[in-house]
Amino acid sequence: MKHLDEALNQTQADQFGRASAALLTQGAQSLPAGIKDRLHAARMKALSMRKAEKVRVQKPVFAGITGNFSSSSNGMWDTVSWTAPMLVLIFGLIGIAQWQNDSRITDIAEVDAALLTDDVPPDAYADSGFLAFLKNGPLSDSEDSASQLSSSK
Repeated sequence: MKHLDEALNQTQADQFGRASAALLTQGAQSLPAGIKDRLHAARMKALSMRKAEKVRVQKPVFAGITGNFSSSSNGMWDTVSWTAPMLVLIFGLIGIAQWQNDSRITDIAEVDAALLTDDVPPDAYADSGFLAFLKNGPLSDSEDSASQLSSSK
């Protein structure tokens, strides 16, 4: 709708300009020669200083694969420009997940190795008396036995 209004206004402006030029041409014929020459010089100066007109170039518009209307000149590069960062993001997230999974497996393996190489058998960890063993473990027994040995001497 906006383009239609602009086209009508442009058409009306062109018609007004032509009508004004026709009236000025008719009126200029009754003027003396000196005034005609000055008007002609002023008109030429105004025409030389006017702004260059903008020329509209219509590009063909086609529907792309995504259904959006776009010019066909950059269609492939537009697709690559948003898919490349998406692919980098997806592969980055997959890499981070893999790294975290490997880290978790390494941590579990370290705990398992510590349990299997420890002096305490793995069944002791499931025993309800294990906490008491840790609190009153062999260190407290060795201190008690050491104090008993020193007192008996």
